[in-house]
Amino acid sequence: MATFLYKLGRLSFRRRRYVALLWVLLLGGIGYASSAAPAPPADSFSMPGTDSQKAFDLLDERFPAASAEGATARVVIRAPEGEKITDPAAKAEVDQLVAALGKGAQVAGVADPYKANAVSKDGTTAYASVTYKVISTELTDKTHDALTDATDKTRAEGFTVETGGDAVQAEQEMGGSAELIGIAVSAVVLVITFGSLIAAGLPLLTAIIGVGIGVSGIAALGSVLNLSGTTSTLAMMIGLAVGIDYALFIVSRYRAEIAEGREPEEAAGRATGTAGSAVVFAGLTVIVALAGLSVVNIPMLTKMGLAAAATVAIAVLIALTMIPALLGFAGKRALRRKDRKNLRSRADSKDSKGSKDWGLTKPGAAHSTEDARKTKPNLGTRWARLVLRRPVTVLLIGVLGLGAVAVPATSLELGLPDEGTSAPDTTQRKAYDLLSESFGAGFNGPLMVTVDTGGTKDAAAAAKTVGTSLAKVDGVAAVTPASVNPAGDTAIITVVPTTGPSDHRTEELVKTIRSEASGLEADTESDVLVTGQTAMTIDFSQTLDDALLPYLGLVVGLAFLLLMLVFRSVLVPLKAALGFLLSVAAALGAVVAVFQWGWLADVVGVDQPGPIMSMMPIFMIGVVFGLAMDYEVFLVTRMREAYVHGARPAEAVVTGFKHGGRVVGAAAVIMISVFSGFIMENDDMIKMMGFGLAIAVFFDAFVVRMAIVPAVLALLGKSAWWLPRWLDKLLPNMDVEGEKLHKSLTPASSPAAEDEREDRDNDEDRELEPVRG
Repeated sequence: MATFLYKLGRLSFRRRRYVALLWVLLLGGIGYASSAAPAPPADSFSMPGTDSQKAFDLLDERFPAASAEGATARVVIRAPEGEKITDPAAKAEVDQLVAALGKGAQVAGVADPYKANAVSKDGTTAYASVTYKVISTELTDKTHDALTDATDKTRAEGFTVETGGDAVQAEQEMGGSAELIGIAVSAVVLVITFGSLIAAGLPLLTAIIGVGIGVSGIAALGSVLNLSGTTSTLAMMIGLAVGIDYALFIVSRYRAEIAEGREPEEAAGRATGTAGSAVVFAGLTVIVALAGLSVVNIPMLTKMGLAAAATVAIAVLIALTMIPALLGFAGKRALRRKDRKNLRSRADSKDSKGSKDWGLTKPGAAHSTEDARKTKPNLGTRWARLVLRRPVTVLLIGVLGLGAVAVPATSLELGLPDEGTSAPDTTQRKAYDLLSESFGAGFNGPLMVTVDTGGTKDAAAAAKTVGTSLAKVDGVAAVTPASVNPAGDTAIITVVPTTGPSDHRTEELVKTIRSEASGLEADTESDVLVTGQTAMTIDFSQTLDDALLPYLGLVVGLAFLLLMLVFRSVLVPLKAALGFLLSVAAALGAVVAVFQWGWLADVVGVDQPGPIMSMMPIFMIGVVFGLAMDYEVFLVTRMREAYVHGARPAEAVVTGFKHGGRVVGAAAVIMISVFSGFIMENDDMIKMMGFGLAIAVFFDAFVVRMAIVPAVLALLGKSAWWLPRWLDKLLPNMDVEGEKLHKSLTPASSPAAEDEREDRDNDEDRELEPVRG
């Protein structure tokens, strides 16, 4: 692979104008297609095969009015202090409100609270349900204004009026600038890392082009493949982070090759062949993890995963082709001014001595022995030597520290956000609280029970029997009379629990009703199913729980095979997988502490602590695993490269950190900044994703990969690179570390090879001297 990528890098370098033009034209073409495409659909939620989805589909077919996907609003009215909502004056005011709510082209109907039995027992509160002909995203500003004007007029008369439901326009807060924040911070980190504006600009430019192509493609295909706005947000989040990182590693390797005296074209080819190989396998692990979300069998997650995986694939292709092309334009200007000056000085020194430039020297051979002794070890080298001296201490501190952070994860409570988790000062939350106070906690999470006779029996009689039975179940506060469709073969019963929608006792009630459904079906000769938002949430959590182990096995298993191909080892991939589990557990613990317990809630911007979104654990496992393997591949590949070129195990660890520690640290900071920018979004799901991914990358990059990994490798020694002979013969040699490429470019009899062996021996002695001591 390294040889192929080496040739691809040199080809892209030579044909840089065509390569750059091709990507720019592709961006423009897809961008135009996205601008001409219809607007993306709203987020849809379905779970094929679950009881709640079966009931929903049944209602959509047999009882369209009950399962209409139009937006809804629930207007809650409370009479002034000391008055009743049933008083004549109050009733007249509510009638005017209902009449005002019913006006508008998009309104389908308004339920009069006095006719719909929507008045509280104490007579102080009532609510009016408004249904619309279109979904919430298609409501016009005029419709929103009409709803607001009607409620404001009644509020001005001294009534308390609050509104909930998806028809209510969310208050606009800071949002949509997450990617700009991430790019700004990334730019600062890149400038500090490279010390060159040109080198810093290359990863940003290619990442923006890659994300632009990916997001524009999602928008262009949105209406065809039913891809929502949330899908593009995840693709942007992941694509921007990996796009910058992948380009960063190749540019960094190119600078190292140039600094060793190679010509730009040769340096670009070698950088693409070595660092590019790591990019390919790192990208594959991310793609496997994201595409693996398909096994959960939830369409929303599947689309999000596949769209993000496609964006990652684009980032890999751009890193392998456009980066070498842009390096062709940049040349040696990708180096710092100081480094370019040093190169010229060394070139002048060689010319004055009449030395030959073979162009095949090994990295490091261009420096004299005297210069190398005077060079101060960089931070990565000093850190690696420290870990090698105290591996057990570092390992214990890292494992115990992450274990302590992971403790809150044992209290994980899953659910989906509802209006009860909205900010206390929003009208949605106030309406939720008013309904809970006046009608009971379960009123905000009613269950919808469908009774389907299949046309063979009267649905009204069957529903009456079912309703009478359910009213006797513990945890049921009320059962409304059945509504029957015109055909008379399907009925709906609304069951109001005594507990709120996020209460675990409500979940137990759903299970109880479903367990008794078999007996009721036999008695009534009908199918009894439970649905509604609360039941959908419960089924969603159960679906994710059932899919967790198969998904984990699939992703970890495939990634384990990929890492065995990369490292030619059994223990290194195993260590990588165990380290990932530790970091993702710690990240979940941090998410629980902030979003569920409320620690640092004001800092992060959490309006109301509550249950963690049901998809968060499996989503974090998928995304974090892919990202964690990025750093494992980039850092340990350098160690493997040194080891196969003759370095001893301890020296290989030092070499890996010497050349890759700074770059991996910068890449982690960039990825953290990109994800952290999404914490400022006002979408609860995006905010939680951004925080969870940012803290997971921090734990994995700086604790697991930077501390635990070198400590484990130090303890394992040569055993870390052990691979059974039979397995070594069975696995294809992908040459990720570039051993074959190196041999093909450095013939054994060449002067460069002789200099290389001599310099390598000298380097080994110098670098291992402090470790031996």
